[in-house]
Formats: sequence, structure tokens, C-alpha cells
Amino acid sequence: MIFKAVSDGAPYPAHGLSMKEWSEIPPRPVRLDQLITTKRELALDRLLAEDSTFYGDLFPHVVQWNGGLYLEDGLHRALRAALQQRTSIHARVLALT
Repeated sequence: MIFKAVSDGAPYPAHGLSMKEWSEIPPRPVRLDQLITTKRELALDRLLAEDSTFYGDLFPHVVQWNGGLYLEDGLHRALRAALQQRTSIHARVLALT
């Protein structure tokens, strides 16, 4: 199994962080098998695109809430890491209380 679970939508409250605020959170390693996705589907063209991170953050965004780590943004990066047989990725983790 690649991810801990696959969900459809975010169960946590809206946090309202801007891209600038996300960029201030230092990335840290996160195991793929601890992540719960917030998207059930992925566009294959985004996964295979060479410039998939050109316009966004280099690091996926993860929200820690109620004991879970929810992959909010960066599903294609996480899946690409799994296809390369890596077990973890560096992500920005926001802890919500």
C-alpha cells in the first residue's frame, strides 16, 4: 500500500494559509504510508509532466489534524516518489489544533 488511506475531500477545518505562509513552514520528511490523501483522482498528464512543479511549491502540503496527516497538495509528487520506490517525501506540515 502506498498511502495510509484515500479520502475524498478534507475533513479538517479550512486553514486559509496563503502560498507565502506555506513557504514559511520548513519541509520535513514524511513517510508515504502515513499520508491520507484528500483527492481520490489524479490527472495522468500532471503526473507525467516534466514541469509539474514549475508553477507551484516544490514541497507537498500536509495538514496534521486529529492524529492524521492529510496530503492537501502534491499528490502527483507523492505518487511519483512511490513510483521511484521511495518510502518518504519532504513536505511542509501544518499542525491544526
